[in-house]
Amino acid sequence: MPAIDQLLRAVSDRKGSDLHLMVGLAPRARISGSLITLGEFPVITPEQMERLLHEICPPHRWEHYVKHNDLDFAYEIAELARYRVNYLRNAWGMAAVFRQIPSKILSFEELGLPESLKKLCTLREGLVLVTGPTGSGKSTTLAAMMDFINSTSRRNIVTVEEPIEFVHKNKKSIIVHREVGEHTESFGDALRGAMRADPDIILVGEMRHIDTMRLTLRCASMGMLVFATLHTNNAPKTIDRIIDSFPADEQNQVRVLLASCLRGIVSQLLCKKITGGRVAVHEIVLPHEALAGTIRSGNIPAIRNIIEGGRADGMVSMDVSLREHLEAGEISSREAYMKATDKALFEKLLGPEGVAAAHG
Repeated sequence: MPAIDQLLRAVSDRKGSDLHLMVGLAPRARISGSLITLGEFPVITPEQMERLLHEICPPHRWEHYVKHNDLDFAYEIAELARYRVNYLRNAWGMAAVFRQIPSKILSFEELGLPESLKKLCTLREGLVLVTGPTGSGKSTTLAAMMDFINSTSRRNIVTVEEPIEFVHKNKKSIIVHREVGEHTESFGDALRGAMRADPDIILVGEMRHIDTMRLTLRCASMGMLVFATLHTNNAPKTIDRIIDSFPADEQNQVRVLLASCLRGIVSQLLCKKITGGRVAVHEIVLPHEALAGTIRSGNIPAIRNIIEGGRADGMVSMDVSLREHLEAGEISSREAYMKATDKALFEKLLGPEGVAAAHG
């Protein structure tokens, strides 16, 4: 058994989500959002770190890591879990983070996802963005959406990820998984290839670079339905992030292209529950006739008006979602305040002492 498995099993036993390894520190696990030291394991030396990481890494991927100091790949412990692995190098030497991927793809109902997200799964073309910070559950939500499509319609779905996270079995749809670094050289190469593979749906694991963004927009404007992720916290920031990623002389063209193909945005944050564990809160933008004009004109803040006007159809702002979970007794007023976009809406619920604690 690889030595790393003992560490990963210890994290799993504590119901943790991530294992963090760094030279000079004992292993740490992220449990309910906080990093906890695994006290039964010693401080990791540089030699131990290299042995731990080298033992489970495919030889050709290890060569890439040694050369470039960064590597993403997937690792699996049979009958326990699958992991998204990031090898990196920092000031103290080699380091790594292992993120556990649930072995079971959870349904909308099991995750408590808003039913309105199913409307995005029935679209035939355009761009749907699922956004949120690292560790907010974007991949889990996307997996549930892909599983819903897979179970209810006959589509050809191509996923492009680094690495492959959730592995879907073919149901009514055909799902082709492609991993950057294993099956293709880059996201750009994979997307160019996907255009020729007769896809109905393309899932882009992450839009990290301009080339990936450009090709994703192109696919979405060519009559395919494209799902992609970004590290943004709400709908206006998501649109601004895409446009601002391009050189100034391209931004007007990108704004027009995005206006023509964007169909929906799902922004997700995880909040600590009062009773323990975490719960997802969402900002949801669904297809709306005013969305294209708002983006094209550059009046991005007006998206708030679209969301408010679309409440009956299932749209919701992050702050309203936080307020609903707060009123349901699931999260504290301090947690709602910390995650809110407009903090003034929640400040009065904290009181003077709560505000000071939140800022402290």
